[in-house]
Amino acid sequence: MDEEFDFADKVPPSFDRMGNVIKDAEAKGFNPGLIVLLVVVGLLLIFLVGNYVLYIYAQKTLPPRKKKPISKKKMRKERLKQGVSAPGE
Repeated sequence: MDEEFDFADKVPPSFDRMGNVIKDAEAKGFNPGLIVLLVVVGLLLIFLVGNYVLYIYAQKTLPPRKKKPISKKKMRKERLKQGVSAPGE
């Protein structure tokens, strides 16, 4: 009977290897999902900050937009609303 229990205190080699993998899994560095998340968030942040910088630069350097010319009919209507008679009427 002693012969049957010689290996009772030893772990089979296949299970021993798996135990080391599980112990070393936490010490291998960043999670790949975390790396992808950081890259995507970083690119999005760079995009948004770049757009903001370009917007501020354009506001400072571009000339103001020209207004559309007002038609003569609209000018007459506005003058009549204000109570000023148009010349020649």
